[in-house]
Amino acid sequence: MECRKVYKDFNMVGMKNSGVFADFGTLVPQSAGRFLERSHEIQNRSDTEIALYEHKRDEDHLEGHYFVGLIVDNHVNEVPSGMDYIKASHNYATTRGKISDVGELHLQLSKWAEQQGFERNMESYIIETYHPSDNDEEDVEIYLPIY
Repeated sequence: MECRKVYKDFNMVGMKNSGVFADFGTLVPQSAGRFLERSHEIQNRSDTEIALYEHKRDEDHLEGHYFVGLIVDNHVNEVPSGMDYIKASHNYATTRGKISDVGELHLQLSKWAEQQGFERNMESYIIETYHPSDNDEEDVEIYLPIY
């Protein structure tokens, strides 16, 4: 697993959702499916799916929000009803791997960032982008915001 630091800009249109952090593994794909039914309404859309996650601050922080959407190529002048345009530009620790390994990827990336001396930016969203691969399982690219 290769980890690295990058500065990256994201432009997305998506829908905000919320739920119990422990249920994100099922909630996020369900929300993404509902969102994709309306993806044709978005101008300048790409085919790259994206999700933004609120950080889980501590053990007592049980519920959080997240966005599911698509990366857009340029600024969007008209955002469909019930959707938001979000721009995120930060330094990130990043890695890529199979979606089935997403939990382990997050763990290893967090460890790597800490070993490098990076501090997590808890005010910015954790970002995941999803990419088709040669087999049936898609890849996920994880971006942890850092200082």
